[in-house]
Amino acid sequence: MTREIISTDAAPKAIGPYSQAVRAGHTVYLSGQIPLDPATGELVTGDFAAQATRVFDNLQAVAAAAGCELDDAVRVTIYLTDLGRFPEVNAIMARYFREPYPARVTIGVASLPKGATVEVDAILVR
Repeated sequence: MTREIISTDAAPKAIGPYSQAVRAGHTVYLSGQIPLDPATGELVTGDFAAQATRVFDNLQAVAAAAGCELDDAVRVTIYLTDLGRFPEVNAIMARYFREPYPARVTIGVASLPKGATVEVDAILVR
């Protein structure tokens, strides 16, 4: 099976040895996105809602570069440094996805790259 690397300037460049996304057949694997501004590469400051929104905007940009949309997601993983933010991230995620929703797992973690409070990755099938 051929792998295709997906890349876009509309989302932050990778901060390590990985691709923004990889397509294998009809499946697209989106790497985790943290709230980095794609124009500056800096972490978005402000409240949690602004950070989570930036994360989903970044995911949406990578999905679009792959010829997909977030509604093509079959699995989403959310990493939170504070599980008390669970209701907030649910409300923000609901603005980006329609029913039927993808499968999802939310994991509490001690820390994330660059001091981020939220990271999200996804698997899409087109």
